[in-house]
Amino acid sequence: MAATAHDSASKPSKVIMTQIKRMDSIAARAAAALLLALALAFAPAGPARAIETEAQQAILVDWDTHAVLYEKNADELMHPSSMSKLMTLYVLFEHLKNGSVKLDDEFPVSEKAWKTGGSKMFVPVGSKVKVEDLIRGIAVQSGNDACIVVAEGLDGSEDAFVEEMNHWAQKLGLKDSHFSNADGWPDPNHLMTARDLAILARHIIADFPQYYHYFGELDFTFNKIKQGNRNPLLYKDLGADGLKTGHTDSGGYGLTASAKRGDRRLILVLNGMSSMKARSEESEKMMDWGFRAFDNYALFKAGDTVSDAEVWLGDQATVPLVAESDITVTLPRKARRAMKVSVRYDGPVAAPIAKGAKIAKLVVTAPDVPPIEFPLAAGADVGRLGFAGRIVAALRHVVWGTLQ
Repeated sequence: MAATAHDSASKPSKVIMTQIKRMDSIAARAAAALLLALALAFAPAGPARAIETEAQQAILVDWDTHAVLYEKNADELMHPSSMSKLMTLYVLFEHLKNGSVKLDDEFPVSEKAWKTGGSKMFVPVGSKVKVEDLIRGIAVQSGNDACIVVAEGLDGSEDAFVEEMNHWAQKLGLKDSHFSNADGWPDPNHLMTARDLAILARHIIADFPQYYHYFGELDFTFNKIKQGNRNPLLYKDLGADGLKTGHTDSGGYGLTASAKRGDRRLILVLNGMSSMKARSEESEKMMDWGFRAFDNYALFKAGDTVSDAEVWLGDQATVPLVAESDITVTLPRKARRAMKVSVRYDGPVAAPIAKGAKIAKLVVTAPDVPPIEFPLAAGADVGRLGFAGRIVAALRHVVWGTLQ
């Protein structure tokens, strides 16, 4: 019997060897599962179509979670008109940030800038204008002439400046945007989408908080001419603090706006409306609905252990699954009580496991909302059992059905 036992230990049975082969193949499957988990991007809360707008293109996004609360033709190419001045200002802010320009620097006014039609800051030809005044001339007064002054002051010509605009558009991920001028003047090749405008607005707020306040100023006086900000939401008790209106015959009336109430911020883009009145009413309705119908729900803080995953052939039976960052979801208020949170992984997870490896996902579901997924990482290193340990574990699994 002793010899038989010895022979069994030195020469594992076919069943045990099958289990060992199985455990080695699990590593390959776990790697494939990990690649799948890495490919799963955060799925924002689905648009709730309990409201409609006359805007031809629209998108409403939660700042913290990136959840899309509403969208309508958000990826349709459109004429952004003066809303594209946000890119003009973004480029200017980049120059301010890198120190190549200062707020009190002055740019000369060319005849081209002075002659530019449409909305104007009324810069005198041959004069010099401070950069800070030009920012207000664009953000508050929507001056086409101010845009040309900035373009020529930064890059020598509007054409060269437009190249820089398109460079930054690609760098920021505005994949459907193309600029042909600095001021949004109608041009068949000057196009954006509502989604791209929302992304651009987010970058302006996040990348240049020191300059964002200009968009919320109610009026600006230059050359003894006082003009009010065209953003209708700034004059209403909605928490609005920016960004930019637009209008052309081809694009209709549009608005890219942001508002903050308490800890929540929303970004709204509407375009293709029929009048200033419609722009004012539709934007107020959509922004108010976004705050009223949705809320953010904090589930876990960065570093929190969400659950544990079973480990196959590791020196630990389980590995903690931790949140890599704060996990907050945006949901319709009426769906909150029916929210379900689950952890999914392809398990048991084969050892070895490196701390920080993304091996699971947290899935949040609620009525009428697409599943929202967050990656979960291993909270500790887990080593792999040696050969003898793997044999014992495989035998234990065969006899008792346990993993360790």
